[in-house]
Amino acid sequence: MAETNSGADVAKKGKGWFKGLKAEFNKISWTSRDDVTKQTIAVVAVSVILGLLIAGIDFLLQLGINFLVSL
Repeated sequence: MAETNSGADVAKKGKGWFKGLKAEFNKISWTSRDDVTKQTIAVVAVSVILGLLIAGIDFLLQLGINFLVSL
């Protein structure tokens, strides 16, 4: 037969799970706001530079293909 869990057992398990979760959450080493800001600026700058580079290459390839098609 299937065992039934009483409400108290479920509450104890839930309480223990949240205690464990809190303990693990406290082990996380959070980076400082300055580090996050610097990394965000770096990611945005690299993304913009790569976007411009890809757009430039695309434009040049488009010009080349249009030139070859017009021959």
